[in-house]
Amino acid sequence: MKRRLILCVLAAMMAALGTPAAWGQFTSIKGFVHDVKGEPIVGATLQFTNRENGRKYEVKTNNKGEYNLMGANPGRHDLLVTKDGQELWKLTGIQIELSDRGNTVNVDLKKEQAAQQLELPPEVKKQQEEQQKELGRVKGLNDKLAQAKVLQDGGNPQQAAAILTEASQMDPSQPVIWAALAEAERAAAGKQTDQAEKKAAYTRAVEDYKKAIALKPTGSYYNNMGDAAAKSGDAATAIASYAQAAQIDPQNAAMYYFNEGAVLTNTGKVDEASQAYDKAIQADPTKAEAYYQKAMNLLNKATLKGNKMEAPPGTEETLKKYLELQPTGEHAEIAKQMLEQLGATVETTFGKGKTPSKTKK
Repeated sequence: MKRRLILCVLAAMMAALGTPAAWGQFTSIKGFVHDVKGEPIVGATLQFTNRENGRKYEVKTNNKGEYNLMGANPGRHDLLVTKDGQELWKLTGIQIELSDRGNTVNVDLKKEQAAQQLELPPEVKKQQEEQQKELGRVKGLNDKLAQAKVLQDGGNPQQAAAILTEASQMDPSQPVIWAALAEAERAAAGKQTDQAEKKAAYTRAVEDYKKAIALKPTGSYYNNMGDAAAKSGDAATAIASYAQAAQIDPQNAAMYYFNEGAVLTNTGKVDEASQAYDKAIQADPTKAEAYYQKAMNLLNKATLKGNKMEAPPGTEETLKKYLELQPTGEHAEIAKQMLEQLGATVETTFGKGKTPSKTKK
């Protein structure tokens, strides 16, 4: 009887001792998840993995960015934080203690990111410093471009050119800087009254356009260089520039060929000019000015037979095409007068003009 009583007491003691031991193997983890701006992340998934037994626990944050995980085993854990399948943060070796109060594990990405910056390897820090330096250099160039634009728009191209010269010395590898400098020099040349200074300024513009083109050839760079070259008296460079512009930028070829024709006309090369105008018309059959200028070139070869003017073939058709496109254009009246001198009928659809006389019955 006494032995049975002892056995019962031992069993009760073992039961009493065993129950707390079983419940004591679980604890809780709570905390919050904030983004790099310090704002709560709603719906983030936290996955804790126990390193000792491989067991995984998952919990999501609520609308305040908070979570509360119950029933976790104590020990070292790895933590993975994700949102919509995208990894946000990873942390290894978190010690989870057996505690009635539970454990607090907060994920503050703003602080974590700052801590990471402090712990960057030297080579990474150097790379970041170089990037910051580059950003500062680019900002400095952009500031000078902005200052120069304000000055040029305000009618001070010479001051703009001075600022852009400084910018070109800061970084000579930027085509936009050289092109902007050339533009300022071209504008400054137009304001010069001294002919020698004017030519020198246009020549500087040509040289700076060449530097921009060497880095990044564009149709507009070639076109503007052609204008500066023509105004400096270098017709050969101007003609070559317009031709090159048309080759690399066929979408605007009509404008480039027209400009080429203008330079050729001004240098007395009438036949070559007409060919350039033909190319402009081929590129854009609606370019009225090209028809008019071609007609003027053809009229230069006109002759008088008695009181009648005789012009080369195609002159009449070219003038009529101009009037068809621009019946009230800048040169409309002159075109009508030329047609009348050629004895051609000026159609009423072209606007004001003579009406064909009626034949006698």
